Amino acid sequence: MYKKDTLDNGLRLVTLPMENTSAVTVLILAGAGSRHEERKTNGIAHFLEHMFFKGGKKYPDTRAVSEAIDSVGGDFNAFTSKEFAGYYVKVASRHIDLAMDVLSDMLMEAKFEQKEVEKERGVIIEELNMYLDMPIYQVGNDYERLVFGDQPLGWDIIGTIDSLNNLNRDDFVKYKNDLYTPDNIVLTIAGGFDHNEVMKKVERYFPLKQEKKSHDFLGFNKEETGERVFLRKKETEQAHLILGVESYPTDHPDYYTLQAIATILGGNMSSRLFLSLREDKGLAYYVRTGNTEYVDIGEMSTSAGVDVTRIDLSIKTIIDEYERIRKEGVEEKELTKAKEYYKGKLILRIEDSKNLAQIIGLCELLLNRIETPDEIMEKIDKVTTDDIRRVSEDIFKKEKLKLSLISPNNDEKRFEKLLDI
Repeated sequence: MYKKDTLDNGLRLVTLPMENTSAVTVLILAGAGSRHEERKTNGIAHFLEHMFFKGGKKYPDTRAVSEAIDSVGGDFNAFTSKEFAGYYVKVASRHIDLAMDVLSDMLMEAKFEQKEVEKERGVIIEELNMYLDMPIYQVGNDYERLVFGDQPLGWDIIGTIDSLNNLNRDDFVKYKNDLYTPDNIVLTIAGGFDHNEVMKKVERYFPLKQEKKSHDFLGFNKEETGERVFLRKKETEQAHLILGVESYPTDHPDYYTLQAIATILGGNMSSRLFLSLREDKGLAYYVRTGNTEYVDIGEMSTSAGVDVTRIDLSIKTIIDEYERIRKEGVEEKELTKAKEYYKGKLILRIEDSKNLAQIIGLCELLLNRIETPDEIMEKIDKVTTDDIRRVSEDIFKKEKLKLSLISPNNDEKRFEKLLDI
């Protein structure tokens, strides 16, 4: 059972003891994603993630940080999304002090030296170039820009060449001071440990000043999202497409209905679109449907890599499946299979202390409350066939469809007509 505490400085601590494990994950989650950026600082949230690993006071450089964790066989990494950033160390339980020490030094003593900024700038620009050369990734960025428009939620997390080149040490210091404050951070610890001992360690390693974040992100502005099709012409052997619709935000009552719909449509190898696009028609190698949710908006979409000569048929097949679930719904047997799949994957995930820490920590960070895995499974169990039909009727309307495509073709009108067939 989890325990939640709020320290005197405002830092939220969630502890998740796990039986039968000798490992522990210490995870820092901050409400400091790319949605918190301005155009001129686009990319700073992700860039800052890199800079935290450049060293602080006790671990002065990347090598010192790496050697500290490698010396005990631990894992460490970080991630940046549109609404949050996370940093974790996973070690044997007896090395929990080391995990906290490294993360504390990164969080509280980061130097952000300009010479390191210059070196890492080149690394990140090459990361950006790598994504630009990979249509399977670039089509996703194009789709989010199409769906969410020219506003922070629609911008690439990694930034642009221009914005990356303009960032300097002062920008990192300001961004960190503005958003990496105790009230905007959740520290989650999962694995094998004693709660009382951990509380003492947290107070020792994370004596953050009692400050509040200076700002939050702007809410989603729907007026910025008028276009329906975005084409990127590229001489590729395979066309990469994403076709989807606006859905619901993270805390919507039908959140788990959306998860069930995504699973039924394209969540696994026995899903409707996997079977129709790949197995029946041989149009694609990869096919998947997923729901992406933010605190004020969401989107459900299907992505696929398809034969460049049969793009139209691929799009029509996806639309047909959207229409089928909208008009016919699903039978109880198919819904039960989807719910059991979702619950089974959740159980497999939470066997890992890192995954459990992330699931619980993000719930607390974004929603200011916690849903346990058992509570999540209870909610997915409550989804009915009537819910599937009702939500599908609401979101899968043809006028809501949006398409992002990378292929040798640039006939935008042709694809706009396809969305209305």
